Amino acid sequence: MNRAENDIVITGLAAISAAGVGIDPLREALERGESLLKPVPEQILGESGHFWAKAEAFRTADFMPPLKARKFDRCSLLAVVASGMALKHAGIAPGSLDATRIGVVLGCGFGGIANAEEFLRGYFTSGAEGLVPMLFPNIVPNASASNASIEHTLKGPNVTIIQRFCSAESAFDMARRFLEEDRADVILTGGVDELFPAMLRSFKAMGQLRSFGAGFGEGAGILVLEKGGHARSRDAQILARVGRVRTIGRISPSAPDEAFERLIPGPDLADTVSLSGTASLDQSLLNRLPATPRLDIAPILGRSLAMGGLALAALVLTLKPGGTGLHLAASPEGPYYTIGLCGGDPVQS
Repeated sequence: MNRAENDIVITGLAAISAAGVGIDPLREALERGESLLKPVPEQILGESGHFWAKAEAFRTADFMPPLKARKFDRCSLLAVVASGMALKHAGIAPGSLDATRIGVVLGCGFGGIANAEEFLRGYFTSGAEGLVPMLFPNIVPNASASNASIEHTLKGPNVTIIQRFCSAESAFDMARRFLEEDRADVILTGGVDELFPAMLRSFKAMGQLRSFGAGFGEGAGILVLEKGGHARSRDAQILARVGRVRTIGRISPSAPDEAFERLIPGPDLADTVSLSGTASLDQSLLNRLPATPRLDIAPILGRSLAMGGLALAALVLTLKPGGTGLHLAASPEGPYYTIGLCGGDPVQS
C-alpha cells in the first residue's frame, strides 16, 4: 500500500523514556548518543548479562494525586501524562477546540500486563475470592488510549493497534487516514509500552531474550497529527509535514529489488533514516538503504513493540526546517512501514 501525501502536519510532541520526561531529555540523549540501558537485576532472570531501559524519572506524583493514580495501570499513566504534554506542546488548551473532533490512536504491545498478571495470579492462587475488581479495567491494552481520552475529555475516534514491533506505525497510519477522511481535525498518535519483569521471563522461556527481547525499553512517544488547514487557522507551530506512508507484508531477504522499491523510495530518499522495531536487525533491509545518516534509538533507549512513537518523535526533533526524514520500521513476520516527514518550524519545548 502506498498512501499519497496530503496536508497533514505534526504540531505537538511528547516523550517519556529512560532519557527522562519531556522532549528536552530525549533531545539531549540523542545528542549524547550514550546507552541508557542498565543491567537487569540477576534475581529477575536467574542470570546476569541482560539489559533494559526503564523510565525511572517518571513519577506519577509529579502529575496527579496518589489516590487518583491508583486507578491506572502504569501504561495508562504513561499515556495519560504524555498525551497531556503533547496537547500542551501543540498549544491545545482544555476546552479550546471541539472535543468530538480530537481523537486518540495509539500503538501498544504489553499495556496493562502488570495488572493482568496480578489479576490472574489472584484467581489461580485463591480462586474467585482472589480476584481484585479494581484491576480488571486496566488488564487490556486499549486501556491506555481510553484512559487518555477520558482524562483529557477527547471524544473523537479512539483506537488501539497491536501489530508487534510496528504497533506505533500502524497507529500513525490509521490516525493519518482518519484525518484524511474528515473523521477528526486532531489525532494524538504514537505508542506506549511498559516494562515488567514477567515479560522478560517470558522472552527467556521463548528463547528470544537475546534476539527480539534483548535490551527492551519502555515509555511513551506521542505526536499530535492535525489537518494542515486546521493547524494554520489557529496559528499553530508546524513541527513537520507528513509525506507518503508505505507499507507491505514481510519481504524475503532474497526478494528482487522491485519488492524493496515499493517500500523504500529512490536513492535520495531522505536526509535522515530513522530505524524502529527490528529494522536495525534486518540486514536485507539495511543493505538496500543508501549511505544516508541513520537514527536508531534502540541502543540508547531500548526496543519495544510500540517504541516507534518515540522513534518518530526523535526523528521530528532532529529534522531541520525543510529537511527530509524517512522512518523505517519492521516486525519479524511483517508488516514493514516507511513514513516520510519534512521538517517544519524549529521544534521548541
